[in-house]
Parts: sequence; C-alpha cells; structure tokens
Amino acid sequence: MRSKVTIIGAGNTGSATAIWLAAKDICDVVMLDVVPGRAQGKAMDLQEAVPILGHSTTVTGTSDFKDTAGSDVVVITAGNPRKPGMTRDDLAQVNAAVVAETVRSALAHSPGTILIILTNPVDAMAYLAYRVSGLAKNRVIGQAGVLDSARFQMLIAQELGVSVESVNTVILGGHGDTMVPMVRHTTIGGVPLLDLLPHDKLKILMDRVKNRGTEIVNLLKTSASYAPGAALAAMVQCILLDTHRVLPCSAYCEGEFGLHGLYFGVPVQIGRTGVERIVELPLDADEEKSLQASAEKVRTIVSGLAAYFP
Repeated sequence: MRSKVTIIGAGNTGSATAIWLAAKDICDVVMLDVVPGRAQGKAMDLQEAVPILGHSTTVTGTSDFKDTAGSDVVVITAGNPRKPGMTRDDLAQVNAAVVAETVRSALAHSPGTILIILTNPVDAMAYLAYRVSGLAKNRVIGQAGVLDSARFQMLIAQELGVSVESVNTVILGGHGDTMVPMVRHTTIGGVPLLDLLPHDKLKILMDRVKNRGTEIVNLLKTSASYAPGAALAAMVQCILLDTHRVLPCSAYCEGEFGLHGLYFGVPVQIGRTGVERIVELPLDADEEKSLQASAEKVRTIVSGLAAYFP
C-alpha cells in the first residue's frame, strides 16, 4: 500500500510541496484547503501532470478532513504568509489559532501521523502543535533549517564560483533574523570556509542569508514557496523511506545544546518514526552565545501563545 501524505493549505507553498512530492513518486497526496475549490482545482491540475512525469501518484483535493484519514504524514502550511514590512514573528498570534485547530482536526482522522509544521513563526508553531496534539516529541517536526541551510549553501557557492554540491553547511537556531550560520563547521570540498573567504565577505553572506526571506517577500509581495516546498518534500522523503538522513529542523530539545523544553533549529536524524535523535555539534563561545540569544527570542514568542496551550 502506498503511503499517504496530507498537505493542509493549498496556497503557494502547499502547492509547491505537492508538486515536489508528485515528482518524487513516493506517496499519494491529499491537498486540503478551506477556500472552496482551491485544493480541488490545484489537485486536478497536478494529477494531470502525473502521466507526463511517468508516475503513478494520486493527487486529491478536498475541504473535508475526512478525506485525510490514515495519513502517514500531515504537512501544515496553512496560515497567513508574510507581506512586505512583516517579520515571521509578526504572524504568531494570527496563525496560532489556525495551527491549533488544524492539528486537532488532522489528528481526529490520522491519530498515528507525524506532523511537519511550516507555518510561521515555525519554532513557536511547532511547539504549539506539540502541546495541542499531545504527541510524542519525535512526531512533531518544524521545517526551517533545511531551507535556511540551502540558501546559505547557494550564496556560498555563488560567491566562490563552485558547485553547490561542493558546499557542506548548516544553519541552526530560530527561523528568523537570529538564525546562526555555522561558519566554523562549513566546508567546500573538505576545505574550511574560513580558509577561503575573509571575514568581511563572510559577514555579508551571513547577513544576507538571515534576510533572504525578507528579500524574496519584498520582490514577490508574499513568502517564498518553491524552496520551502522542496524542503518539506525532503523531510517527508526521509520519513517515508526511513533514510536516517541528518537535516537541520526545528525539534524539541531536552538538554541538547543546553536547551530545555523548546522547539529549536538543530541537526536532526529523521526516519520512519520522525525524529530519531538530535546530533550535537561542538560549539565555541561565540556560537554558544548566538544560539542562546536565538533561543531566548523563540521563548519570548512562545510565552505569548500560552492561551492556546491545553
């Protein structure tokens, strides 16, 4: 029997996620949206692309959570996207109610599912989903670092004129302007990035990746979708195919990196049960300070959502 993945929210990012999953041909896809006809129309369009791809994926559109029953993974992209002048954190209150209700509705029909949260601010929304769902911590994961790391990887490759495949990097921390590019752990073909770029150029790249989402919002007047969708599809693939791949995701920390009771961007080994373990990196004093500052900002956002916690 083929795996079943539900994507809640058939906007730009939800649709992009569905496209990437259909291209991978690893599961059947259900797209759900509260706007009448949106999910149905996009699913119909995508379903008609499947024969062209030479695959057998079934894509269904619906506005009824009953059609999501038995989902192995539920991806939540529902909520308000950013607009020019907004930060991800500005969306906390407006998206909290959406995420809380969506989680309850999804679990009513797929109690054994794994939740992947994309809705911003993702670290706080992942924590909210964890509290509302009552699921074990391994079954709720936030998407953040996969996207941020890919952006940094691309910027570094462009600066050095090398293939992105030669760049090995990771970004940790909260998904926002306090994210922490792990420059000291970044290599290009095994060569430390610190040996290849001077500090001033590194700082420019670090500042740009922190503001890359804002840069795209200012151009599109809404949030990015293709890369976030690809990141979500990569996480789904790790779960369905039980790959045990290590990706930077927002996961629940209980002592890792000195953090407790917090969803936060860390390296995560992902398999069929969701989060298998958090992989810790050695930190120097500056990295530790930056991560703690980022964690404090996430805690502040979470504290403002207390009314939604059971």
